[in-house]
Amino acid sequence: MQVLVIGGTGPTGPHVVNGLIDIGCTVTILHTGAHEVDTIPSSVEHIHTNPFDVKAVREALGSRSFDLVYAMYGRLRDLARFFEHRCGAMVAVGGVPAYRGFALPQQNWPAGMLVPVRETAERAVNDANVKVARIVQTEDAFFSSHPNGTLFRYPLIYGPGQINPREWLIVRRLLDGRRRIIVADGGLTLRTAGYGPNVAHALVLAASQPDAAAGKAYNVGDEITLTARQTIELIAGALDCDVEIVNLPAELATPARPFLSAETTLHKFTGVDAIRHDLGYRDPVPAPEAIGRTARYLAENPIERGSVTEMRLQDPFDYQAEDRLIEAYQGLLSVVGPAAAAYDPDFRDRYAPGSDDWRLVPPRN
Repeated sequence: MQVLVIGGTGPTGPHVVNGLIDIGCTVTILHTGAHEVDTIPSSVEHIHTNPFDVKAVREALGSRSFDLVYAMYGRLRDLARFFEHRCGAMVAVGGVPAYRGFALPQQNWPAGMLVPVRETAERAVNDANVKVARIVQTEDAFFSSHPNGTLFRYPLIYGPGQINPREWLIVRRLLDGRRRIIVADGGLTLRTAGYGPNVAHALVLAASQPDAAAGKAYNVGDEITLTARQTIELIAGALDCDVEIVNLPAELATPARPFLSAETTLHKFTGVDAIRHDLGYRDPVPAPEAIGRTARYLAENPIERGSVTEMRLQDPFDYQAEDRLIEAYQGLLSVVGPAAAAYDPDFRDRYAPGSDDWRLVPPRN
């Protein structure tokens, strides 16, 4: 099968290319040429042009056609129309902001997104956020040109090659000797993420099972979703560091916002049951291991301090300011703590040690 991959050099692209080769496809990649990846075999043909300019794509491809096209980069709505009669099938990459409430959680009632968000959830049609509205319009344009196509809605992608590596926010602190990490609302926020090789595996399954994937939009990501706190603890564990997790209410935990990529602790959890059911998807790399690999990679390949990549993460790394905030909050706890203790109803979960049931029924050996 002759396959064209548009893009192919980002955090998931090389794994898609190699996965397609593994199932017997002949792969060509079309990209700008500005970023070459040594993990792509030399046997793969490269076409260098601007994927955002459909005229340039037309000039670069001439009359060529393909059995399958993966649109992972470029202006999808234009590419979808261009390849309408030039390929047997098309697989496209979109994003989970297409769902209502992802960008503006306050527009949902109750506020935030339900857990999990499945593919049948309401999309952000005519959203006040122009970027989000365009994502939805592009999805419709894609399926209009390719009704049997397959669309994957990307979540947060992590791993080598990620241009906005959120894990660096923790890795840098640990490399700097910082051991106090602020989390918001217990660090319990859920946000679906996908390790690059895992997400690529799902995309390749669409090529090996075209009938099952035809005409569908899928959520994609790791099979399990870790909380923000669990992710931080796994990063620290991978780098053999002991950390002190400091919990603050979300309204005060401003240093935690860059890691959450949000000003609230509302969940952004898109379920991946559909790709598990339809395509038999399973994580090639379990999420806890993938987080550890990512942390070690960033420690061995650190982001340049003050670089554009680091600045995009919008974290000042002001540890003195963080300590002042922690100390101020702990001072307030000494004032309000007695009031909370005075109200404590001495509640215990019925299965917890110290509960009434525990005292009445002797534990089994």
